[in-house]
Amino acid sequence: MKYIGSFLLFFTFSIAGFSQGALPESFFNGKSVVVVSTDPGSRPVLSWKELADSVHVHLVEAGGDPIAYFELEQVVLSEARQADYARAFQQRQVKNVILVTRQKQKLSIHIGPFSGDGKIIPTTALYGVSGKDWNEAGNQLAEVAKGTNSKNYLVLDVAEFPQISTQETAQSVQRFLPRNPLNLEVFKLGIPLEGSSAETGLMSYFRYDLLGKSQDAILTEQAAQKNQIQSIFENLYPNQIEWLTEAKTNQELIRDRVQFLLVRVEGRQADLMESMGLEPFGGEEGAKTVVKYYIKFLVRDELYIGPEWDADPDWKVALTQFLRNLQKPA
Repeated sequence: MKYIGSFLLFFTFSIAGFSQGALPESFFNGKSVVVVSTDPGSRPVLSWKELADSVHVHLVEAGGDPIAYFELEQVVLSEARQADYARAFQQRQVKNVILVTRQKQKLSIHIGPFSGDGKIIPTTALYGVSGKDWNEAGNQLAEVAKGTNSKNYLVLDVAEFPQISTQETAQSVQRFLPRNPLNLEVFKLGIPLEGSSAETGLMSYFRYDLLGKSQDAILTEQAAQKNQIQSIFENLYPNQIEWLTEAKTNQELIRDRVQFLLVRVEGRQADLMESMGLEPFGGEEGAKTVVKYYIKFLVRDELYIGPEWDADPDWKVALTQFLRNLQKPA
C-alpha cells in the first residue's frame, strides 16, 4: 500500500467552474457519504451542518442516496483518523463519496467512487459542477441527472450527521505514542513535499482553501517550503533525511533505508489532541487552528508525537519545537 500522508496538500492542477468527467453510475444505485468543507468567511454565514441541510435536497433530487454527512477537516485530521472513516464507510457498504466545497465566490460539488481504502477517493479528477451557491450548483447537478433512472428509493428526507464510534477510533488512537522514536540516527527520515506525488492525501485537495490552486502557485510554494524546511533541519536535526517527491511503496522506502516519515497535520487544536489520545485544550486555545508534526515508523506502523505537545499556528514554529523535542531522551 502506498503511503497515505496527512499533509494538507496542494496539487498540480485546478478544477474549473463547470462540470467535468462523468457522473458515476453508482451514484444512482448505491449509498453515498457527503464530506463538506466551508469557508467561514463566506456570506451568508452557514455552519457546515447548515450547508449540508441546504445541499441535501439537491443531491436527493438528482437521484443520489446521501446517508451521512461529515466535515472534511475532521475526516483528514490525520492518516489514522482518515483510515477510521474509510473502515466505517466499508462497513456501511458506501459506494460513492460526494465532496461539497464552499468558497467565498462559489460552491462546488464533486462526486466519485469510494476507493475502498484509506485514501477514500481514487483520484482528484472527479465529476464536478459549481455555481455561485448551493442552489445553482445543485440545479446543475439535477439537470445533468435528468433522464437517468435512479434505483435509490428509500432515501433520507433530511441530512444526518452520525459519529464514528469510539470502538472504530480506539485502534488508531492507540497507535499515537507520546514519546520519541529510537534509531533515528541509523535510518533516514523521509520528508514528503507538499504538491509532490509522494503525498496521496487526495481528500485534502477539496478543502475550501486549497481547491483550485494554480500550478505556478503550487511550484512557488513548494520551492519556498523546501528551503525553509531545509534551513530548520540543518540547525536542529543531525541525522540523514531524504526528500520524497514521487510515490513509493513502504517496501521501496524501507529498501532505500527510509524507515521514518515526517508527517504534518493541521486542524483545530482540541480535535487534533483528542484524535491522538490526549486531553484536549478548551476555550480559545482548543479552537485555534494549528499545525502538528509527528513521525511515522513504517516497519511497525507506529506514530510518534513526541514527549511534549508542540503544535502551533505557524508551521515553522511547530516544526522547530518538534525537532527540539526530538533531542530529548526517548
